[in-house]
Amino acid sequence: MQHIRTTNAANRLDRLPITTFHKRTILAVAFAYFFEFADINTFAITAPVVREQWGADVNHVAYVTSLSFVGMFVGAVVAGGLADRLGRKQTLTLTTLWFTVWSFACVFAWDIWSLGVFRVLTSAGLSAMTVVAVVYISELFPSAKRGKFQAYAIVIGICGTPVTNLIASAVVPMSDWSWRLVYLWGSLGALFLFFVRRLEESPQWLEARGRHEEAEAVLTRIEAHVTAEHGPLPEPQQPKPKGPPAKPGLGMLKDKKFLYPTILLSVLWITQTIGFFGYSSWAPTLLAAEGVSVEDSIFYVALTTVGAPLGSFLAAMVTDRFERKWCLVVFGLVIAASGLLYGLTFTPVLIVVFGFLVNLFERGYTALAYAYAPELYGTEGRSLGTSIAYGLGRLSNAVGPLMIAGVYNGIGYQAVFMVIAGTWTLGALVLAVFGPATRRRRLAAEAAAGAGAKPVTATP
Repeated sequence: MQHIRTTNAANRLDRLPITTFHKRTILAVAFAYFFEFADINTFAITAPVVREQWGADVNHVAYVTSLSFVGMFVGAVVAGGLADRLGRKQTLTLTTLWFTVWSFACVFAWDIWSLGVFRVLTSAGLSAMTVVAVVYISELFPSAKRGKFQAYAIVIGICGTPVTNLIASAVVPMSDWSWRLVYLWGSLGALFLFFVRRLEESPQWLEARGRHEEAEAVLTRIEAHVTAEHGPLPEPQQPKPKGPPAKPGLGMLKDKKFLYPTILLSVLWITQTIGFFGYSSWAPTLLAAEGVSVEDSIFYVALTTVGAPLGSFLAAMVTDRFERKWCLVVFGLVIAASGLLYGLTFTPVLIVVFGFLVNLFERGYTALAYAYAPELYGTEGRSLGTSIAYGLGRLSNAVGPLMIAGVYNGIGYQAVFMVIAGTWTLGALVLAVFGPATRRRRLAAEAAAGAGAKPVTATP
């Protein structure tokens, strides 16, 4: 077997304790997540008012929402390729700026179709940023702790949803034009630029691209930071001999080691997307259509989203302690039950309680999935595989809103939530039967990292 040069990036990163470098990285990603989560539901929040002002109906809302998910698919797949070509850090910056610029454009929309175009472009950036951020964290943090810190980033980031909903509940009723301020708020994610210069490129990506001098320089800087805080480091495990890395690109679909997790994760993200966005995108509109006032529907949904950051925190507590696969299965089944009960009541207190549970466990589910998905790939296929699966999930919801509108118009309000519960249940069952377990691999990496023979000091 042909041996290739390596900087041993994965093993060197795995034996690092968590330091200021890691916390600064998480804070930067969490900031981007905050405005991604702030922006992702802005159309759903403003749709009831837009319908009244521009004479749009439920089908118009469905078309805009569907096309937004087409944009998410394109954005995710393009970002996967760019992250392999340009790097994780640069692509994370570009995608964050993209969605904030188009969110700002929404402030000036003049009809439902112009708003729809701007939302499609915004959505492309939202999913693109998410895919790159997931891979970026996965490649910079020790394998034994990356799940917890992925969830911590979302704990902070997900606060963007309830904060935005509460802001919207206050500003939307102010005047005929004040709904535009919701999109102005979403565009503030451009302030991410202030964090960029403190971030490092992924050494694993640099190594996979053959840029060993740059990877070595990044690793040396990181190790110097860690040594300054924690003292000498243990020696890393020696890398296992590998052949030439697979060439990134769609040709990897011929490799079963790449194709199998991509199909599995596509099912995971398809059921999650239809299940979650079927709920979150339609809850305000359907409540208003059923006779609940616009102000009350927005307020009820705002209260339910308070559960979102708590769900991410719950995921942080369990993600590295238990097998992620089974955590995802349990969370998915709880969401299915809570979402079904949400649709069976019009009592305000119960709407808030069951909606709170949906948000609590769904955001926990998402945090778990963000940590689980990249673990199923090697470095060469991680960005592309994650982006294809995530993108297909988002693309599936191009028909999801039309399906929800059809179910609502043809059968009724409660049937919508039965369909949503069914998608969550299907995803949980597929994952239970076919999902690989990853905890044993993480424990082995942690044991190996703790078995360093002797301390070594990083060269500044």
